[in-house]
Amino acid sequence: MSEYVCIVMKVSTDSIAKFVSGFALVSLLIAPVSVQAALELNNALWRIELDPASLALQVKPAHGEAVRVSDGSNAYSVSELMQTNARASWQWNGGTYRFEVELKGRDLLVSISARSAGELVLLRQPAVAVRKGLILPLAEGRYVPVEDKTWKEFLLKDFSEFNTSQDISLPLWGIDEGNVSLSWLLTNPFNNTVKFTRDGDGIALSLSHDFTKLDPHSPMTLILHLGEADPLAGAKRYRDWLIAEGKYETLSGKIAKAPEGEKLIGASHVYLWGSGLLSVADVADWPAFVARLKGDDTLAARLRGHFQSEAQRLLAAAKPPFDRYHKRALIEAVNGALNALARESWQIDAPNMNTLAGRYGELREEVARVFAGVFVSEPSRWGGGISMATMETLRAAGLPRLWIGLGEGWEAGLWHPEAVAAAVKAGYLVAPYDSYETALKSGDNPDWATAHLGAAAYRGCSIVLKDGTTKAGFQNSGHYTDPDCVRPLMQARVKAVAARVPFNSWFLDAYASGMVFDSYRSGAPVTQAQAAAGYTASASWISEKLGLPTGSEDGNATTARGILFAHGMQTPVIGWGDKDMREDKASSNFVGAWYPSSEPAVFFKPVPIKALFRTIYFDPATRLPLYQAVFHGSVITTHHWLFDSLKFTNVRAENELAQLLYNVPPLYHLSSDTLKKRIAIIKRQDAFFRPLHRKLAMQALTSFRWLSSDHQLQETAFSEGTRLIANFSGKDRTIGGRHLPARSLTVLGSDGTVGIYWVAAD
Repeated sequence: MSEYVCIVMKVSTDSIAKFVSGFALVSLLIAPVSVQAALELNNALWRIELDPASLALQVKPAHGEAVRVSDGSNAYSVSELMQTNARASWQWNGGTYRFEVELKGRDLLVSISARSAGELVLLRQPAVAVRKGLILPLAEGRYVPVEDKTWKEFLLKDFSEFNTSQDISLPLWGIDEGNVSLSWLLTNPFNNTVKFTRDGDGIALSLSHDFTKLDPHSPMTLILHLGEADPLAGAKRYRDWLIAEGKYETLSGKIAKAPEGEKLIGASHVYLWGSGLLSVADVADWPAFVARLKGDDTLAARLRGHFQSEAQRLLAAAKPPFDRYHKRALIEAVNGALNALARESWQIDAPNMNTLAGRYGELREEVARVFAGVFVSEPSRWGGGISMATMETLRAAGLPRLWIGLGEGWEAGLWHPEAVAAAVKAGYLVAPYDSYETALKSGDNPDWATAHLGAAAYRGCSIVLKDGTTKAGFQNSGHYTDPDCVRPLMQARVKAVAARVPFNSWFLDAYASGMVFDSYRSGAPVTQAQAAAGYTASASWISEKLGLPTGSEDGNATTARGILFAHGMQTPVIGWGDKDMREDKASSNFVGAWYPSSEPAVFFKPVPIKALFRTIYFDPATRLPLYQAVFHGSVITTHHWLFDSLKFTNVRAENELAQLLYNVPPLYHLSSDTLKKRIAIIKRQDAFFRPLHRKLAMQALTSFRWLSSDHQLQETAFSEGTRLIANFSGKDRTIGGRHLPARSLTVLGSDGTVGIYWVAAD
């Protein structure tokens, strides 16, 4: 029973009459509503009909047809139902769950609270809800036409279940109704599961939320947004929400805290490979080098002790003349052995980070002493892909801005600090690829150097699942870790390495991927939301306290704060479990092995992408700049390092034009052997991209339009007025009297200038 307070006032007769009349009206508005009736909320824009017992939901835009947004779940017992014109609240099963909804302009705000832990199905979106297409933030963004059979099968077979933190870049999806759009924004993006199921000839979608034992009282909140007929409407609304909630950081604000980040503006992204101390070209006297390697010196003996059997055989049989294969094999063996010797000093239960940072330089001095007279130059100029010579070549090529990542991590910088210094002097950003999300057991996979965090991290920082077991780390190696727990270790290692090597940027593996876990460790529980905040805090510490602009993997919305750039949004990880791509070496789609270390085939081998993945990830007709509509001007994104701009031979034109249309940088892999050929490709795109990005990088992407029915002509617009038009087709096109060459991008500057870029022929 509802209770009302009686207020006694001394007033005139007229006033009493007015008061009674007004009170009666208010009573009608807030009085308990019959549980048999559906709720109706409305304003001038739309009408909402909601069944409080099942959450079945239908909406009717003022200028459109009714949409069955959700069919609801099994009916629950409803009580304490209260309603006004714009708000309603009620509870299920005597308070097990409590609901609050509010209609506010174009938004229906929904909040669900639980009394105790449990999973609850919130939405059951039927296939009929989607009249034209589904708007899905899969990586950068995708538009799924309602009748597209390829997409239907992909969603049902390969993407049938996903979470809204890691598996999609933004915690939202939308539906295109033709004259309007409807978007669900999950303002609590954690502990959610979305499932696609077959529904007649279409696809149904369901959303459930897990109220965990760690934090059962944290409400699930979401917004249903009525948008214009704009595929970016939901993304734009999400950006506005982030700003209003104080959860949005501009790129200019981040650069103010890490001024070196300004060098990202206009920079192409490059990973360098060949981190070993020596290259074949460093050896001037091969007979002497081999003789000393076979000799009695302690260092030589220790190096041989780490040779694999094939390298030992080659060394034993080695005699002049030495061919290219033997030289390469011996240098690879020596570099691997040097890494092993360096790691012996710190891949222990309690690593000393200063010892770690110093050991590589000490070994370099030993090599210079033992092998004196056999090298072409002094130690500062040793090295292959990562060397002073490489940095000088890049600078001489006329590339003034680059972000350079050392693919094999900070070990490369510890072997070659002078090369890093030369790149920094040339105006580049240089960062190691670093990792803390997995902790390995001592002795496991020593080549994954960055994941060796010591026994304390392995045992005491691991994620503990609900059943008490630890969460296995990447590829079932080691344990995934709590970012707050490993942060002191991260801080110590980053500071120790940065004191030895003049890195001016940093890259944290996986920290911005949205991969978060609930941890039930006794005395140190962690929710998914807390884990996300922990990743953000770690990235922010490196950027803001050390002044090293930090990037990470993917850049998903839940973990985007604290980073300035991200790798994996334009091209994400594709086909991770696909046998043709990952296992069958005879397949034309096999991406390659993870060796040799100086030029791993997995990064350098050009291959065509399979037809299915080409359709899903690269067909321009179904790509959308959803992520850019939120984060352009906040996070600079590019490809995942597994799939650089040159990896897939049959989508290079689509890749290149999409990069320019969305105003994001390309990404390339370089080695000493590929440097000359690939620099020519980099220079051509850099000449067009760099000035355009310097103009637009800080701007919001405000508009996206298809200019042709086949979606091959597309336009983006930015907040300062510049428009970019891409013609993805293989034919010249004309629109509005403007000629658009085949496979080209046209820039219509806010100042009236016009520029055109043509994709180079393969």
